Amino acid sequence: MKKLFSILLAVSMMLSLCAFAQADGAYRIAMITDYGDITDQSFNQTTYEACKAFAEENGYDFTYYKPTGDSTSARVAMVDAAVDDGYNVIVMPGYAFGETIAEVQGDNEDIIFIALDVSEGDLGGATLASNVYCAVYQEELCGYMAGYAAVKLGYTHLGYLGGMAVPAVVRYGYGFVQGADAAAKELGVDVTVEYTYGNQFYGDADITAYMDTWYQTLGVQVVFACGGGIFTSACEAAQKVEGGKVIGVDVDQSGLIDSLYGAGMTVTSAMKGLGATVKTLLAETVKGNFANYGGKVETLGLVSGDNVEANYVQIPATTQWSDSFTQADYAALVAKMFSGEITVSNAIDAAPAVTAITLNLYDPIK
Repeated sequence: MKKLFSILLAVSMMLSLCAFAQADGAYRIAMITDYGDITDQSFNQTTYEACKAFAEENGYDFTYYKPTGDSTSARVAMVDAAVDDGYNVIVMPGYAFGETIAEVQGDNEDIIFIALDVSEGDLGGATLASNVYCAVYQEELCGYMAGYAAVKLGYTHLGYLGGMAVPAVVRYGYGFVQGADAAAKELGVDVTVEYTYGNQFYGDADITAYMDTWYQTLGVQVVFACGGGIFTSACEAAQKVEGGKVIGVDVDQSGLIDSLYGAGMTVTSAMKGLGATVKTLLAETVKGNFANYGGKVETLGLVSGDNVEANYVQIPATTQWSDSFTQADYAALVAKMFSGEITVSNAIDAAPAVTAITLNLYDPIK
């Protein structure tokens, strides 16, 4: 009897261990691109690399899917393909997935969806299900950092070229204006900011010509180009003048811009912590903690006043630091923002009031 009990106990322990291993390894991770590719040096590539790194480091299966076109139906088709292939954690970067989430969440209650930069407004009135988590970011904060840094680094004629005037793009721009205004006030210098939207998320000959006027006629020194591929027009125009500069967006774009348009063109980038968000949510998911996040749209920003790299909004280490604005100065700025000594408005209903700069607002280019 004791021998039989020992055998049954051993078998029971083995089954328990097997069940644990199966449960622990049950997660299969897929990422779907919005309409770009995983080499876009932006949302897709950053998300892909973060997913891939997490999966490789922790022993999970991972793949990605690229829609055949820029439409909700094409993105839904890739969700269906991932589910059919057995993937049950699906990561989606970009506001374009709002309608996709609204369509697929109810039919896939056992699938976990992690969406980056998808706001409540992007869902088209749908209520977020408990199997979906959405992260949005305080773009006004990293926009502020970029505008403040640009003026501190000695630039006195700035431009802001937004894509379409969607909330995230407006927050970037208005934060940029506030940061430039604060730095100009501190330094007591005259600063001008030209401000417009292209009304599209890609560059073209018309927008490049508009940027040519800014750089060559108005004397703009650096343009913060914010909105998908619209940065290409700013970069093409910056190439044509001596010392023309740009500021990147969403991720550290210095590698891409400097390689394509000229070494040293990128002053800094206003960044969102896409990779950090992915790794945090995937880690929590495989620990069984997704219920703490599901059904929420969370706004991510500063989480540390001491460790600038821990924050979900920041400017990169590749910023062109100088004696007038050092990494220590940046850390001090972040500490003041985190403590509340410096506050940045996230209002988008009207351009921020300025006291130390000249702000020229233009109609959209298109």
